[in-house]
Amino acid sequence: QVQLVESGGRLVQPGGSLRLSCAASGRAFSSYAIGWFRQAPGKEREFVARISGSTTRYIDSVKGRFFISRDNVKNTVYLQMNNLKPEDTGIYYCAAGTVIQYDYWGQGTQVTVSS
Repeated sequence: QVQLVESGGRLVQPGGSLRLSCAASGRAFSSYAIGWFRQAPGKEREFVARISGSTTRYIDSVKGRFFISRDNVKNTVYLQMNNLKPEDTGIYYCAAGTVIQYDYWGQGTQVTVSS
């Protein structure tokens, strides 16, 4: 069993940066793939980025702007988001599992990009 808590979301101007954190409790955190997803108002939830071991993957719209990393000592995964755009607005969720299926989800943190 893994419990996940996201933090770091807030209102930011276009072009700004944020770092989201996903703090995990439970066993064998380092063995899980961790993914970040987001859901914009009126839209379906979409995959943003994941890290599995040292391998990372991103959707095209955030490549070169977002960077995912993990600290297995602190049981935390980070999502560094740079050059934020209004279309990045949404609730950001982290999830733990395998690259095929995520079994554990956090409650989400709101990111709003607006001037």
